[in-house]
Amino acid sequence: MKTVPRNKVIYSFSFRHKPAEHVKIGEPILIETEDAFGGQIKTEEDSLDELDWAEANGTTGPLFVENAKSGDTLVTEILDIKVENQGAIVTIPKNGILGKRRFAASTKIVKICNGYIHFDRGVRLRANPMIGTIGVAPESGDIPTGSLGKHGGNMDVKELTADTRLYLPVLVEGALFAAGDVHAAQADGELCVSSVEVASEVLLKFSLIRGKRPTWPVLETRDWYALLACGENLDEAATFATEAAVEALMRQYRWPFEKAYMFGSLAVNLKINQVVDPKKGVRAVISKDLITLDSLLI
Repeated sequence: MKTVPRNKVIYSFSFRHKPAEHVKIGEPILIETEDAFGGQIKTEEDSLDELDWAEANGTTGPLFVENAKSGDTLVTEILDIKVENQGAIVTIPKNGILGKRRFAASTKIVKICNGYIHFDRGVRLRANPMIGTIGVAPESGDIPTGSLGKHGGNMDVKELTADTRLYLPVLVEGALFAAGDVHAAQADGELCVSSVEVASEVLLKFSLIRGKRPTWPVLETRDWYALLACGENLDEAATFATEAAVEALMRQYRWPFEKAYMFGSLAVNLKINQVVDPKKGVRAVISKDLITLDSLLI
């Protein structure tokens, strides 16, 4: 099995990047990822003022997926995520949803063992490793890995875990896929701009859907699909997610807009992904009982 080491790192999604590895369809591949701080925080005494932020939020890759063509859908199956036994979480003045408040820069190192994050004495929560940044190269230009869009990117969806699938549009030949910014756990919103940032090993497998692709990335779990939209603010993100969901329901049932819009009030759940990145993320969740994957692609 191929392994892509964490030193094969990029800081933007771009067609200009030389592939770190070529991957065949159906071939398992292991990627090592560095934490979102570029491995620069090891103790609570490590100062944020001394961080080289140019090395933050790197992703491992890109991977050239053989036979992936523009107009296809890249299906990424997340088989497993293993995290290291220590992670870091920070507060950064002027950042996060409460960035207008006055507060100090601080760093907390947390231990991760036996499936739990030990946040403080007597305070722990179950670990839920997830991928914060995952995406493909856009058709043109460079998009920083700290941002997000229709190509994926820094979406910070807490349910992007092992045993899920992510459907991304192929925008350039080979897709040029990359992933990183793994969190040992994150709540919806990622309020303070950081979660438990941790190095990891991620086991993946790819397949393709020919000639169709999603308007926004689509996440599949055992029970539901979610359209992962973003916008300049939460209202815009919610609007984009709702539009995509209603249009999918129109395709599914051959309904006019009005009927699909009404049904959306009953069947589409809007949930916040994150509120702290350059663009805000909202997902529209629909039960598999009510929609098929084909209706989520165009």
